[in-house]
Formats: sequence, structure tokens, C-alpha cells
Amino acid sequence: MTADGRAAPVLSPGCALCATPGDFGPHNPTEPRSGLCPACVAAGKPTRDGLEQAVVIVAGQALTGAETLDLADATPEELAYHLGAVKRSLRGLLQLLARVAGEEDR
Repeated sequence: MTADGRAAPVLSPGCALCATPGDFGPHNPTEPRSGLCPACVAAGKPTRDGLEQAVVIVAGQALTGAETLDLADATPEELAYHLGAVKRSLRGLLQLLARVAGEEDR
């Protein structure tokens, strides 16, 4: 906390959103794009490319969470949650790859 009552910037070794390694500056909670990598900044823009990038980031986070799950010690609830997260992530990625109606072949 700074002297004027505002939150102090937090130095981090990577992107504040997707944890991509690198130096993207300090993360200041009062500035929306501070501490974000270029991919996360692009994902925040209201364009198709931004939406695609956002889905890829979220899917990557969900898959990373599922990969860290220890299957031998996981409860049935944890397994159900993580399998559901993987399913939603893969569905989102497949929807991005699906051809949009009216769009020419790429």
C-alpha cells in the first residue's frame, strides 16, 4: 500500500494473467493492462482474434490445472471437476477451429 492509500505495484517474473515467463513490467491493480504479456493484451480486445486468444489462454490454464492433479490421490469430486474443465476447454478450442457459417475456406 502506498502513502496515499493506493495499492502498490507488484513485481512478478511473468504475465500476471497467464504466467508466461518474461518481464512485462509491474502489475498495478489500478491499471487494467499492466503486467500482461502481449498475448493477454490482445485477448482483451473485442475482436475475433482477441476472443480466440482469450479462449486459448483459459484452455491452457485449465489443462495445466488438470495436468497437476495427482490421479492416485484425487477424490471423485476432484476428478469430476477437472474432467469437466478439460471438456469445456477442448470444446472451446474446437469451436474456434470450426468453420464459421458464411466464411470462405481458409
